[in-house]
Amino acid sequence: MIPTTSVTVRPGKKVREGVARTGAPSIAPPRRQFSALVWFSYFWIALIVFLALFAPILPIPSYDAVAGPGRQAPSFDGPIELWLGTDAVGRSLLSRLVYGAQVSLVVGTCAAGVGVILGITLGLIAGYFRGAIDWVITLIADVVLSFPVLVLLLAMTAIFSPSIWVILIGLAVSSTPTFIRLTRANTMAWASRDFVRAARNMGASNSRILIREVLPNVVPSIAAYLPLVIAALIVAEGSLSFLGLGIPPPTPSWGGMINSGAAVLRTEPYMTFVPAGALFLTVFALNQAGEHLRLRFDRTLQN
Repeated sequence: MIPTTSVTVRPGKKVREGVARTGAPSIAPPRRQFSALVWFSYFWIALIVFLALFAPILPIPSYDAVAGPGRQAPSFDGPIELWLGTDAVGRSLLSRLVYGAQVSLVVGTCAAGVGVILGITLGLIAGYFRGAIDWVITLIADVVLSFPVLVLLLAMTAIFSPSIWVILIGLAVSSTPTFIRLTRANTMAWASRDFVRAARNMGASNSRILIREVLPNVVPSIAAYLPLVIAALIVAEGSLSFLGLGIPPPTPSWGGMINSGAAVLRTEPYMTFVPAGALFLTVFALNQAGEHLRLRFDRTLQN
């Protein structure tokens, strides 16, 4: 039986505490604090994804349809398509904002997805086998990382005509080295654990160790970092569209909408601030969600 001691709180009242034989008290884990920014971030991401997925059935006109007079200021008194105003042609900014979310989310998510697959595969191989193959993969990753993302995209769009496929490939190539380095570092840490050594001593193959033992422990860290990369890719796509080398018109993109409104920033600032605000809130929400997921699921911070 574990001995107990009595601690006097005030005259007439005592509290009994259980104390281990070593005398070390039991400390309860800290409670997670509620963060309004995190909940707002998840709400905004869900809202943007919902609008992008169901844009064709929403009660808004097509992104290239004229909804009213040109350069009409935002007003909530009229129909829904005029709530955020119109551009110089008379197209609804709300409609173009919703359809532009499709481009930003598709480009950012697909490019990050391809980068994750390539990065995890090459990072596992480099971090587990080490040696010459690690040197080659790390060298390729460092070479790609030495090129600024925007410069690489500008070079690709200069060689090939700007299209969504060119931007997707360029962003996927630029995001792969980040996942390679992150996966490689996590693989090296987990490959030295006792359970991996035990599996190796029991005769497990390298492929089984990588897939069954190392990969499940690496994925949470990569998945927690994924929203941060998607946010960076959305900014890169918006920057390229702002320079006029992104998705060709009439397909809307947030960067292209900011570029169109920059010429009339003094007289119609809403044409710039509306897409810029949507881009800012989306990137901010992804960063907040990524940081929350990293603190919650990154096992390198818990071990």
